[in-house]
Amino acid sequence: MNKFDYDLLVIGAGSGGVRAARMASDFGARVAIAEDRYLGGTCVNVGCVPKKLLFYASHFSEDFENAKGFGWTLDPPRFNWQSLIKDKNKEIERLNSVYRKLLDNAGVELINGHGTLVDANTVAVNGKHYAAERILIATGGWPSIPDIPGKEHVISSNEVFFLETLPEKIIIVGGGYIAVEFAGILNGLGVETTLLYRGPLFLRGFDQDVRKFLAEEMRKKGIKLKFGTNIECIDKIDRQLRATLTDGSTLLTDLIMYATGRKPKTEELGIELLGITLDKNTAIVVNDQYQTNIPSIYAVGDVTNRVNLTPVALAEGMFLARFLFNNEDSPVEYENIPTCVFSQPNIGTVGLTEAAAREKYKQIDVYKSSFTPMKHTLSGDDEKTLMKLIVDKETDRVVGVHMVGPEAGEIIQGIGIAMKAGARKADFDKTIGIHPTTAEEFVTMREPAN
Repeated sequence: MNKFDYDLLVIGAGSGGVRAARMASDFGARVAIAEDRYLGGTCVNVGCVPKKLLFYASHFSEDFENAKGFGWTLDPPRFNWQSLIKDKNKEIERLNSVYRKLLDNAGVELINGHGTLVDANTVAVNGKHYAAERILIATGGWPSIPDIPGKEHVISSNEVFFLETLPEKIIIVGGGYIAVEFAGILNGLGVETTLLYRGPLFLRGFDQDVRKFLAEEMRKKGIKLKFGTNIECIDKIDRQLRATLTDGSTLLTDLIMYATGRKPKTEELGIELLGITLDKNTAIVVNDQYQTNIPSIYAVGDVTNRVNLTPVALAEGMFLARFLFNNEDSPVEYENIPTCVFSQPNIGTVGLTEAAAREKYKQIDVYKSSFTPMKHTLSGDDEKTLMKLIVDKETDRVVGVHMVGPEAGEIIQGIGIAMKAGARKADFDKTIGIHPTTAEEFVTMREPAN
């Protein structure tokens, strides 16, 4: 008689956990998944999906304005936040039910409740113990807010999706994806938006030209960017909040949102009890097969704090299911992962920044183009687009591609495939462009800017 209830028990029904559970079950494993919140994890519920829906909504203010240049006459458009949130919630509920059906159809048992490790092969949920040959931790991350006076008055990116009303003014604190994206979203919805970041320029780790270019474009749209500063404390003054900054100045606002990073969700899992190794950021340390220092326990996704992107968690979950239950060993490749920041305008990027390429290669060529897209010749909008190619001069390999402009993510996805295939600059040059498009600029840049 099998001493285990399951071959695999997953804690956390986010992207990585659900994918691993479904695939393992398809390979014949007995699988259960424990979740105490919502199916789909951060991405579906308080991340990528609802954020993209709000992003679409926020763009209409610009689109309505731009339409005047194309002969359209519009009555003053009206926006209803409550209606948007209601429709967003309906879509998230639909996706939650889709995830439930996917698990049911795959034969994965869903255990509703908070999973806690008891020992190397046992998980407790709602007081009941479940034995599993292998355990996968896929609990993701959680917003991190610094401990400052007045912290109780702020919200995180989780709560912004459920605001009953939009504020007239907001301060967003942070310099990563979430802070930059919500600055564009809320500004587009008519909120007076100030973005504070303690560093000299946001989006650390991105190409420097991209960071500078986006800052200029965001300022054009009326977003107030305050770099090199932070909040010391927050006080409630009547119905408003007063933020005292590190330079001694103060700002009055209706709402303060912190988007200062996410921490791996490793608390209250029993990790310390078992002695699972964590790094300095409390992320679970794993080997190349996503195995912790306890051989029967694995971890994937944001809880390991490697590359915190939904498609990466999916890829890690797929690898693990194949590795454990189908004798496949095709590791996830972390080089040249395309990514997009849904800022306004968007950032799309794949490969090395110019600074990283100069460190890695003896000589590089850099091709750059900044221009007004064709649409804005009539719209009157002064938004510009930036495109940048970085090439290893010795091999002619394209090692970095960066874009700031509308639909950057859609364009960079295809270029990511080309880079995975080892595309050279000569291949770009020989490719016939689609005219008239913004994307054709990537195959028409002939003279290096360096």
